[in-house]
Amino acid sequence: QVFPVSRKVHTTRCKARGVITQEDTQLIILDTPGLTNPLKAKRHNLEEAMLTDPWDSMKHADLVLVLVDVSDHWTRNALSKEVLRCLARFPHIPSVLVLNKVDILKKKLLLLEIVTDLTEGIVNGKKLEVKSAFKDDSSSSAKSPLQISQCSPPESRAPEPPCGQHTEQAQEGSALATSSAVGASKSSPGTEQAQRPKQYGPKDLRDMKGWPHFQDVFMLAALHGEEVDTLKQYLLMQAKPGPWEYHSNVLTSQSPQEICDNIIREKVLEYLPLEVPYGVTQVTEMWEEGECGELLIVQNLLVPRKSHMRMLIGRGGQVISRIAQEAGQDLMNTFLCDVRLKLSVEVKG
Repeated sequence: QVFPVSRKVHTTRCKARGVITQEDTQLIILDTPGLTNPLKAKRHNLEEAMLTDPWDSMKHADLVLVLVDVSDHWTRNALSKEVLRCLARFPHIPSVLVLNKVDILKKKLLLLEIVTDLTEGIVNGKKLEVKSAFKDDSSSSAKSPLQISQCSPPESRAPEPPCGQHTEQAQEGSALATSSAVGASKSSPGTEQAQRPKQYGPKDLRDMKGWPHFQDVFMLAALHGEEVDTLKQYLLMQAKPGPWEYHSNVLTSQSPQEICDNIIREKVLEYLPLEVPYGVTQVTEMWEEGECGELLIVQNLLVPRKSHMRMLIGRGGQVISRIAQEAGQDLMNTFLCDVRLKLSVEVKG
């Protein structure tokens, strides 16, 4: 695990790179903060980087993945205005729609409606023709839940030789994942049409629920690994010739200390309610190797109010103990060594 994950928004606080190297191809995944606006940033006490990092990443992208959680009935039928504005600002960058948690949907036919809404009924420059491949009461599975075809068959695309793909990610309800690569690629007329959409102004975006210029649509159950490899192979095939940025053994651009901070923050977000976890400041007091090769870490968690301190500590220290225990186990799994983690809580001076 190199990126933090939680059920709350704004888990990622700054951009970081994850690296996947497979044979002669390298994918660089950039995890960025979710697209947000100044009002939300102020409410959640977010750093300025959380407003600028996603947009900065787009400037270097060759591919954008728009991630949508289909289990959230509040957001699944429309892309956020921030995402639409970002796609409209960089219309020359190819984009792909990725639907996650499709296994949770009880009524699989809802995927027809979701796909149509989020693509405006158009994929790769052609109108969609969506057919059900199952009965409405079929069991949960991400495997081939829908057959999505285009009214006029697209011309076959010759895949580029895989080598040196770079992928970047962001998330918040509807999220952006972008990828950058080196070199030029061949594409079909349909693909070129999808890559060169018209310019959209504020009035146009106000009436839009989806983006009509996606090249492809993927449906995943990422937690269970269903169809994840299909998306991975797609990204590998989009890679273009170019030098690798990282050694094949590198998994992330983050330092061990940054990985540690992310893992602890993930647990804080998980166990503290509402806005409370966003006010926690992490300060590492000790980071050293013990006599037997174990990693000794002491981190101080600073909170703005005594009431927050009581919530973080919990009755009899149960909450902070659970955070330390779970974070310590994740750190051992990540660093492949014994880890002794001690957490303390103080009110900010």
